[in-house]
Amino acid sequence: MPKIKMPKSSPSIDMTPMVDLGFLLVTFFMLTTQFRPEEVATATTPSSISELILPDKNMMVLTIDKQNRVFYFFDGQKDRREVLMKMSAEYEVPFTEDQIKKFENISAVGVDIGILPKWLDAEGTERKQIIDQNNGVPMDSVNNQLKDWLYFSRMQPRNTQKETAYRVAIKGDREASYKTVKRVMKVLEEVKVFKFNLITEMKTE
Repeated sequence: MPKIKMPKSSPSIDMTPMVDLGFLLVTFFMLTTQFRPEEVATATTPSSISELILPDKNMMVLTIDKQNRVFYFFDGQKDRREVLMKMSAEYEVPFTEDQIKKFENISAVGVDIGILPKWLDAEGTERKQIIDQNNGVPMDSVNNQLKDWLYFSRMQPRNTQKETAYRVAIKGDREASYKTVKRVMKVLEEVKVFKFNLITEMKTE
């Protein structure tokens, strides 16, 4: 009796669920991804053999560029809003709601508080021009705005169960003067910050 041959057919896979999943993933990343803000200041740090890695959150960073200008950064959008409101009251400089929202997402403070509203309203190259025309955050004995930024930031209430205290770090350019770095350290002492990190690059052989 002859054998019955079954017809051969190529297997087919329904890719519709995979396509749907792909679009869902793309949509998720588009809605949740936060782009890193443009750097206000850059600093080429000196090299060292330290292998300590600083955390990504709960950081206060004082950047000193090669022009000896000081820029101040601290993370946390809620904290930024509260600190800006206190600085606004202290120096009697008003900010609009739009300016406050922009401040919540900037990478660093790098101008006098009186110029900050104008800088927040500016875009692109105009912002860079304002930075280039100024000398960073004032920290002299007559107008020590850096001290106030640090003070109000450190006075922000922290939920000890979920949030750790801010860690402070200095990121100085290798061409920055020792006098400026020493002055920044002095300001830290004035707000009772006696422990901080120096950000460096890993030394390679």
